[in-house]
Amino acid sequence: MLKLHYIKNILKVSSVILFLLQLSCVQNKKRENIIVASAGKIESLDPAQANTLRTLQILSALGDTLYKVDKEGNLYPSLAKDLPKVSKNGLLIDIPLKENISFHDGSIFNAEAMAFSLNRFMKIGTLNYLLNDKIEEIKVKDEFLIRIKLKKPSSSLKSLLTSVNLTPISPNSYSNYKDNFNNKSFIGTGPYFLESFNASQQIIKPFKNYWGEKPLNKGIDFINYSNSSTLFGALKTKGVDVLISNSIDDMQRLTLNNMVNKGQLKSGEGDPIEIGYITFKSNKLPLENKKIREALSYTIDRELISQQVSFGTREPLRSIVPPKLHKKVFTPWPKYNHNIARSLLKKEGYCETNILSIPLTFRSNVPADKLLALTWKDQIKRDLSDCIEITLNGVESTTVYKQLSEGSFEAVILDWTGAYPDPEAYLTPLLSCNKINNNSCLKGEAVFSGSFWGDDKLQELLEKSEELEGESRLKNLIKVEQLAAEGSAYLPVWLVNPKAWSLKDISQPEFSSDGLIILKNLQRY
Repeated sequence: MLKLHYIKNILKVSSVILFLLQLSCVQNKKRENIIVASAGKIESLDPAQANTLRTLQILSALGDTLYKVDKEGNLYPSLAKDLPKVSKNGLLIDIPLKENISFHDGSIFNAEAMAFSLNRFMKIGTLNYLLNDKIEEIKVKDEFLIRIKLKKPSSSLKSLLTSVNLTPISPNSYSNYKDNFNNKSFIGTGPYFLESFNASQQIIKPFKNYWGEKPLNKGIDFINYSNSSTLFGALKTKGVDVLISNSIDDMQRLTLNNMVNKGQLKSGEGDPIEIGYITFKSNKLPLENKKIREALSYTIDRELISQQVSFGTREPLRSIVPPKLHKKVFTPWPKYNHNIARSLLKKEGYCETNILSIPLTFRSNVPADKLLALTWKDQIKRDLSDCIEITLNGVESTTVYKQLSEGSFEAVILDWTGAYPDPEAYLTPLLSCNKINNNSCLKGEAVFSGSFWGDDKLQELLEKSEELEGESRLKNLIKVEQLAAEGSAYLPVWLVNPKAWSLKDISQPEFSSDGLIILKNLQRY
């Protein structure tokens, strides 16, 4: 009996050892797909609906654009065969297309498919104003030649044609989605096809018939987590291969950077194209008073906030267009000066016995927002407590976006990344207004941005810029931003570099000019 009991114990120990050896083999076995992690969920992969960085990131791998922009800011063809040919009057743009390109469903990419995609975006796209304000008609001139007829000359259209939102989709697969979104699938021409989709995970695999350079990996698992700590922990425990920086807490970002310095991780960084700012609702008192908004523009110490919130990783910003797009340093918003702020507020009857109360809303699921709000509040309390009091209100981001145009927020912290690399992609979505009454925007993008601020002269300059090219156009857009600074409906705070970290056995992440990781260049060693 003792011998039998001894044998049973030996067998149990052997079983445990065998299990641990098998588990070790599974853990040490290299993953086939590269796992890329990002914050938040993806509700739709329809390019006509996409408006978040994480959605555009995966769409950039599933689809192609007519053109791309190189690091010097020059346009070059992708699906297009050559650069756009513009008529003498500037109203007709001919775009020749490459041949022998197929969609993921096997159908042929041609002028009919491109026209279908552009017309669909103009009809149902959430950002369709980008095209509708410019384009009168899209014609198929030949099997591989598309003609765009403009309402008036447009110098920004060529840059707009680099937008991921305008990636072509297969007319065969979207025949039932001409008037509504196709949320759960995507059929494009890109280097990957969509193998599976849900809100928290998307799996993409290399498209064997891709016309261009093939992916260097066997596929990407795009995983979306709900919060910064989960993302951070997943990379540290090697549960994911690549981590994208959106919504990563800045303390954790600093830790990851330290791990890179110690050789424990790799990292890649793109050009700064995301701006962080505060929007003031300017159509109701007290912020309807321009002088009060002007006073507030002097109250924020960007250098202090950059250090305390991001340890210097977010660059202080005094413009609403990333400087690289103006090709020069341009800072029309004033520097921090609490004495000027106090003087302006006193002239409007505030300070001492009459304290200006500003309710500031921050997105509760964006870590940096809360820290920015707390730091600004403490700074105001330190320097201007006799004039201003800030109260804080945390609201989940999707609710913030839904309620912006309803005028629900007196002041709200937001961020913006342009849909294409051009100053207009920042100025138009924040400032454009079709109907203005006494500097109050009644209809237009300024309503959807939550500022409700409009300026007739600014609108004239925006429209004029479409007729200009090169340096004269940039100078005109600088005048637009100068007027925006004088209006003080927005308060730019910082500029954010897109960044990603990868495990040591994964290649260093590379970024395109639009701030997206080039997923097909990722490879496992």
